Amino acid sequence: MKKLVWIFSIILVLGLLITGCSGQSNSGETESEGAGDSTIKIGGIFNITGGQASLDQPSLNAFQLAADEINASGGVNGQQIEVISVDGKSDPATTTSAVQELVDVKKVKVVAGLSDSTYVLAAGPIAQQAGIPFITSGATAPEIPDQVGDYMFLAPFGDNIQAYAAADFALNDLNADTAWVLTDTGSDYTLGLAKYFKERYLDKGGKISLEDKYNGASDVDFSAQITRLKNLPEQPKVLFVSAQPDKCGLVVKQLRDMGVDTPVIGGDGYDTPDLVKLGGVPQTNNTYFTTHVSLGNTDGSVTKFVDAYKSKYNKEPENAFAALAYDTMYLIADAIGRAGSDDPTAIRDALLQTDGFKGVTGTISYQDGSRIPLKSVTIMKVDNGNFEFVKEVLPN
Repeated sequence: MKKLVWIFSIILVLGLLITGCSGQSNSGETESEGAGDSTIKIGGIFNITGGQASLDQPSLNAFQLAADEINASGGVNGQQIEVISVDGKSDPATTTSAVQELVDVKKVKVVAGLSDSTYVLAAGPIAQQAGIPFITSGATAPEIPDQVGDYMFLAPFGDNIQAYAAADFALNDLNADTAWVLTDTGSDYTLGLAKYFKERYLDKGGKISLEDKYNGASDVDFSAQITRLKNLPEQPKVLFVSAQPDKCGLVVKQLRDMGVDTPVIGGDGYDTPDLVKLGGVPQTNNTYFTTHVSLGNTDGSVTKFVDAYKSKYNKEPENAFAALAYDTMYLIADAIGRAGSDDPTAIRDALLQTDGFKGVTGTISYQDGSRIPLKSVTIMKVDNGNFEFVKEVLPN
């Protein structure tokens, strides 16, 4: 009998040790400390490994930072926010199952995150079917809300707005009336961005000298496309390269290494340290991109965010996607506060009524039933490895 009691005691102790060991599951899920039934559970889906990691890891950092600040100030409606985050691993199937877990098992009230349209379109319908609001912190395809449903929102501007800004900048600021367009055909984001750039550029009088493509899932050698560019009878004045964050630097480097020094323009996927890390210095000079905010801006909201991020993580925020995720958490908290409830439908309704919410990346209003905010676009230039502010515009 004593032996049985002794064995049972060992099993009980081991069970308690295993249970209390860690808040992270095999799927890469993490939960905020101090979690409990009285908290408001907010799901964070970010690709913190794989090709999207340079955008999404900073996003998750800032998302948690904002939650910590809100909790330190008393929380929302007397409750603390609990962030439950999962890693989509830059894989659509994993992203889908991760959101399914957040919704069905963790019972989150809101889902937020992701910086690419392909992954949002994989994850969004899961939240939509469950009636859970989903705010993408970084994906920019303007078709997303209509494709997913009425619980889907964007925190950033749409790709049409940033592509229009890029086309206007090419024509008006670079005096480039001819363009080469290179597109990654393996991504909803890159396809949409190129489509909108061409639409605006041609409408404003520009001429496309040549269109070319590659598959971002597998291609790492762009010499064939660059050779076709160099063989044109007259070289275009600007190169619009619609690329993902893990490929944009490679394309720019190979262009420069093959003797092409024409200005390159891209979208917000370039707003990552990987651009210079993979592209090199000085090869990435004379490269421009559209993004959501200049983190060197001296505006009070920007400096406050930058200082808080540095204090918590001992480094500068890596890109504007961190600021977008920071804004997204505050946007969620604002909606929950106005709703007076963490009921998902009440949160969705409060989000729809958002008007004049001021964030680090601009002012968010969802007007006339739209679930995409109309925000200004920041244009940056790469100069010896540094991202320098050029201008801020709002295309008409």
